[in-house]
Amino acid sequence: MENLLAAPDYALIRLIFERSMAVLYFVAFASAHNQFPALLGDEGLLPVKEYLRYADMRRAPSLFHGKYSDRILRLVTVFGMGLSLLLAAGLFSGAPIVFHLLAWLVLYGLYLSIVNVGQEFYGFGWETMLLEAGFFTAFMGPTWVTPSWIPIVVLRWMLFRTEMGAGLIKLRGDPCWRDLTCLYYHHETQPLPNPLSRFFHHAPKWVHRSGVVFSHFVQLVVPLGLFLPQPVSMVAGSLIILHQLVLVVSGNYSWLNWLTIVLGILAFRDPTPAVGLAPIPAWFVAVQLGVGALVLFLSYRPFINLFSKNQLMNYCWNRFHLVGAYGAFGSVTKERYEINLEGTSEASVTEETRWEEYTFKGKPVKLDRLPPVVAPYHLRLDWMIWFLPLTVFVSGNQIYVRGHEVWFLRLMMKLLTNEEKILRLFKESPFTDAPPKFVRASFYRYCFTTTEEYRQSGNLWKRTKLGEFLPAISLKSFRGS
Repeated sequence: MENLLAAPDYALIRLIFERSMAVLYFVAFASAHNQFPALLGDEGLLPVKEYLRYADMRRAPSLFHGKYSDRILRLVTVFGMGLSLLLAAGLFSGAPIVFHLLAWLVLYGLYLSIVNVGQEFYGFGWETMLLEAGFFTAFMGPTWVTPSWIPIVVLRWMLFRTEMGAGLIKLRGDPCWRDLTCLYYHHETQPLPNPLSRFFHHAPKWVHRSGVVFSHFVQLVVPLGLFLPQPVSMVAGSLIILHQLVLVVSGNYSWLNWLTIVLGILAFRDPTPAVGLAPIPAWFVAVQLGVGALVLFLSYRPFINLFSKNQLMNYCWNRFHLVGAYGAFGSVTKERYEINLEGTSEASVTEETRWEEYTFKGKPVKLDRLPPVVAPYHLRLDWMIWFLPLTVFVSGNQIYVRGHEVWFLRLMMKLLTNEEKILRLFKESPFTDAPPKFVRASFYRYCFTTTEEYRQSGNLWKRTKLGEFLPAISLKSFRGS
């Protein structure tokens, strides 16, 4: 049985894959360390302690059910970052199999504990993807033992679902994917543009249409090659990685693209078979067979989902975030709407009041600012603010606000007190000496400038104010007095 499962041609590929996964886990824990207390901590926008009052261990497994505090969270993230770095540096490469296995399972368990209490701020599909990939990485084995086909095939199956799910949700979703026009809008309206997004947006229409055709080919046809013999599998992996690199250089999608690239590495094989590797121990073979059986059992729903007219996107059927349904960009917004947060130090609000804007780290605000590169780091507040305009009904230059999220109202209240943790989530606050007297949220339509407009103004963006998402409000208003 050991010989049937052995994949000696994948020793170097396994090493590259495992260390790349460890780097992504480091980024994820670093993101939590820097942002979790402000967003979900003791005094956060959606405090974990409030959530745990009605989310039990069965619904959301997490070590924080025992006790949560910002100090404990930071200990978890620091330990997670440290363990990630040790794995990335290869410290466990020569360790006994059980130590290597436990190191990865601990990493997975710690991040699972964070995600399962993260609520809306951790509701992104790439959180589940990272957990699933990390869990199955645990069964790859250290560098001294012969690789096994089981975790390789399991992770290729994950990559297949990621790509095929994204391709099918496009065909079933926005008509612009079928008429090949989605890229006319995508680079301008995506959540966090990067420095090259404007360049891609102004590319000729035939380039945009060709890009959609290439995307369909890579996501609907190429994934089938992942399960074919070499060199077909390697060609499939190369095309998937190429597609993801285009997304990397044209936008900021946290670690989504980088994780897909890392999974794509497993479609390759070593230039020459490794020598001197120990055979897979019988007990580890039994464990890997059990993992394979688990994946087969959990794959029924995501497999059926691929053929469903009501296909779910970025969904998981179990609380451990294993073998989920993935996919992105089922619909593309045609216009870019932004909610900008503003404050004033004036004692009363009039039509002449001078408002000053808070600058986000990634989301566009200032018209002349070049969008930054932030991926694979995840700016959670920026993303959540980007989603808010999707809840607003826009008709011409009029907006109709249906309501406000609790976390957003708490954010505005904390701006009125200059809470340090919250201000660290922004690139720049205009109120460094004293908090504002009033804050508001203005609703804009943003567009990239044309080449001529850029030459005249020096601005990369132009905008039109459509109204107020949240009218001016003071601390007294929150206190009901």
